Amino acid sequence: MASCGVVGIFLLSALPLLCLELRRGIPDLGIKDIILLCGRILLLLALLTLIISVTTSWLNSFKSSQVYLKEEEEKNEKRQKLVRKKQQEAQGEKASRYIENVLKPHQEMKLKKLEERFYQMMGETWKLSNGHKLGGDEDLVVENESHTSFETSNREAARRRNLPNPLIKVSPPAEQRMQKEVPDLPEEPPETAEEVVTVALRCPSGSILRRRFFKSYSSQVLFDWMMKIGYHTSLYSLSTSFPRRPLEVEGGWSLQDIGITVDTILNVEEKEPSN
Repeated sequence: MASCGVVGIFLLSALPLLCLELRRGIPDLGIKDIILLCGRILLLLALLTLIISVTTSWLNSFKSSQVYLKEEEEKNEKRQKLVRKKQQEAQGEKASRYIENVLKPHQEMKLKKLEERFYQMMGETWKLSNGHKLGGDEDLVVENESHTSFETSNREAARRRNLPNPLIKVSPPAEQRMQKEVPDLPEEPPETAEEVVTVALRCPSGSILRRRFFKSYSSQVLFDWMMKIGYHTSLYSLSTSFPRRPLEVEGGWSLQDIGITVDTILNVEEKEPSN
């Protein structure tokens, strides 16, 4: 293809010279004239070749510069996208760490404080404890634990009242007298017996104790039971769940007289310290 182009250019450059000679007539051409004609044709061909090469090189350089600029722009754009993506990932990771390590614990602590304050205002601090697992022998297990924590519960209540140390410490004879003060509970009636109610005590530790009583039993048996499981009447009292009110008992009143005619849940609550 290149040789054909050169031959074509040579013929095109020779045509004007041939036409000029033909206008003069067709003289007898000698060797010298033919050499001069060929020299002129070669000179014209060299000039055209120079012009074409310069023009072609300039066009190629212009095109290559444009291609280079486009490639550089594409590379810069890809590089910027990659940098932006890395920055977004880094910012997202920082935000997730901030939420996980700062915001989430702060919100959980705030909610916990609000929950504690709410239950304290409602008098349901027992809901803040872990409670115990429900099961068939829960009453027996919790009651045994309550017997062992008799002294501990009373001492903790006394410490919260800011009592002096001599009042908190109990000598062995005093402990024996306190144990003697706790009366024996009447025998628990069977489930199939008539005129029987089941009373549940919800303790401050979160445990729930249940026991059956005859409706004709004295209402004082509830406080005897509370002392039996480790909550002394001088530091703790009983109250109904809903509506919440202190349980009022008299010596001659029975459970039926104070309104306990069906299965009932009572709360064991610490008495407010008196000034």
